[in-house]
Amino acid sequence: MRTLRTVSVSAPTPSLPTPVSAAEAASGPTAAELLDFVRRTADDAALVAALPLDPEGRTWLRLEGPGGSEAWLIGWPPGTGTGWHDHAESIGAFTIASGALREHSLAARLPAGGWKTLELNEGIDRTRELTTGRGRAFGRHHVHEVLNASGQEHAVSVHAYYPPLPLIRRYSRVGAVLRLEQTERPEDWQ
Repeated sequence: MRTLRTVSVSAPTPSLPTPVSAAEAASGPTAAELLDFVRRTADDAALVAALPLDPEGRTWLRLEGPGGSEAWLIGWPPGTGTGWHDHAESIGAFTIASGALREHSLAARLPAGGWKTLELNEGIDRTRELTTGRGRAFGRHHVHEVLNASGQEHAVSVHAYYPPLPLIRRYSRVGAVLRLEQTERPEDWQ
């Protein structure tokens, strides 16, 4: 049984990164190594305490990740989130340093390109409640949204990606329909 069905296909998405070769993937850290890194980093109380927290919006510090990976320490005020997105060809991991985050994800790999709208089948949604000390790793093309559902408490998390994020695709979702809305590149985050 297929887990997704194309509703409408339009012009291909903006140019996508070249897929990572097996040799390139083998030379970088694994998802398990990224998860180990984010867990150890989340245990660094002095680093976590150094992150300025803003009551209005997310804050972040860029960190040196293992083996050329990109890493971030992120502060999440109550009620903030990422919206639906993916990390293109990058693998990743994140762990909660304090507070709690909720992750909604899709239990299917989406096509890498050439679509604008997909209708998702029932049973594809997954939800995880991640509290202090808990985390997860994920593979390429992982589509999710992360949010701080707390009404009162900030959350802080550590994230790592390899290779460093070539782009992020942002999606809107209404019911079972997922629509590509925007593609962001590193220069958009500066």
